[in-house]
Amino acid sequence: MEKSNLPRNITVISPDKGEYVGVMGDNYRIVVSGKDTNGEYAIIDMIVPPGGGPTPHSHANIHETFFVTQGELLYKTEAGHVTVKTGGFVDIPKGGAVHCFKNVSDKNARVLCTVSPAGLEEFFREFGEPVEQDEFLPVPDFSAEFIAKLNTLNAKYGQVVFPPDYLD
Repeated sequence: MEKSNLPRNITVISPDKGEYVGVMGDNYRIVVSGKDTNGEYAIIDMIVPPGGGPTPHSHANIHETFFVTQGELLYKTEAGHVTVKTGGFVDIPKGGAVHCFKNVSDKNARVLCTVSPAGLEEFFREFGEPVEQDEFLPVPDFSAEFIAKLNTLNAKYGQVVFPPDYLD
């Protein structure tokens, strides 16, 4: 096989690299940002403690995938509910499908989330708070100030949030 003379921009990211963000009680590690991929995609390693996970939401212009690498998560969509265990995969195509997930087990779950195009990681940076690896902040109070911040960021990033029981 002939070797290619094309330049190769291969990136290797060690397990101790990345930016950690506390989001609604979860711990998200931004492994690859849109800044690293010219906005094409981002990868977020999410650790979700028991009871954790986002409320129902949609984002019409983002293709989002989830690969469960540890534990299990209950995924809720307009098509129904399904428990996804280690090694399982969920694909939320562009178009605005309402979805959420929740850790209903008694152990941390871990999921590798890919978004394309990138941008959702920027939402997490603005919405969450910087944390250390394996640091979990309490879920914030839904004060008027908190809700105003969330509404502003949702509008900025093209996300729509639904009531917690929307998919029940």
